[in-house]
Amino acid sequence: MTDGFDFTRDGEVARLTFARPAKMNAITYGMWSAIPDVVADVEADATLKVLVLAGGGQHFSAGADISEFGELRTTAEGAASYDKAVEGAVAALTSMRKPSVAMIQGNCIGGGCQVSVACDFRFAAEGSRFGITPAKLGIVYHFDSTRQLVSLVGPAHAKYFLLSGELITAARAREIGLLNDVFPADELGASTLEFVRTLCSRSQASVRGMNRIIEKIVAGQESPDAEVEELRSEALHGEDYAEGVAAFLDRRPPNFTFR
Repeated sequence: MTDGFDFTRDGEVARLTFARPAKMNAITYGMWSAIPDVVADVEADATLKVLVLAGGGQHFSAGADISEFGELRTTAEGAASYDKAVEGAVAALTSMRKPSVAMIQGNCIGGGCQVSVACDFRFAAEGSRFGITPAKLGIVYHFDSTRQLVSLVGPAHAKYFLLSGELITAARAREIGLLNDVFPADELGASTLEFVRTLCSRSQASVRGMNRIIEKIVAGQESPDAEVEELRSEALHGEDYAEGVAAFLDRRPPNFTFR
C-alpha cells in the first residue's frame, strides 16, 4: 500500500483511510495515483460490497499536499501530469459499481472535499468543515469534479464554493445537499456502519446496476442506451429478482446471492 494510506478489509466492507494525521491527511501525488488501483482491487474482490473512505486522526483531509506543488506543478507539463493523477482518482471513484461512502470528521477541504464528492454517500460529524479552494491558488477546477459538485448542490452553491473558497459547517453542508447526514462525533462511526450494513443487505445486482445508471444521468445522458437495457434485463432474469419477489410474498427477509 502507498505511503499515506491504510487499507483494511472487514467482511464485506473495505476501508481506505488517509493516514497522514500530522499533515491533516493532505493527499500526495503518490496517494492520488494509487486510488485507481485501490478501487480496482475492491471492484475485483467478490467478497467486498462497499468501500468506506475515512481520515485518520482528527480530520478527513485538508486537501492536496501543496508542499509538493513547487516541485510537481511549476511547469505546464508537470501540472498536466499532476492533474491527470487527480482526474484518474476522481474518475475511478465515480465509476465504481460498488457503493463508496465518505465518513468525514474535521476538515474536508480542497482535494479532500473533491474525493468525498466523488463518493456515492457522505456522512459527517458535527463540527466538520467543508470548502473547495482553487480560487485561493489560481487554479481552475477540474471539469468532471465541477459537474459532480453542481449535480449535488446546484450551480448557485457550487459557485459559492468555487469562486469564494469560503468554508461552511457540516450543518450548512447538509442543508445544501453536500452531505447525506450529520451525526454527533461519537456516533459517526456506528451510524455510518449501520447504513453500510443496509447497503450490504440489498440486492447487489440492483445496487450496482442503479449506481451505473445514475452515473450516466449525472454525466448528461438523457435516454437509455444498450448498456442500460442490458442491466435491467439481466436483473429481471437474475436470481436476486426471483428471491426478492419470493421473500416479499413469504414475508421474510431476502437472501440475495449475487456477487
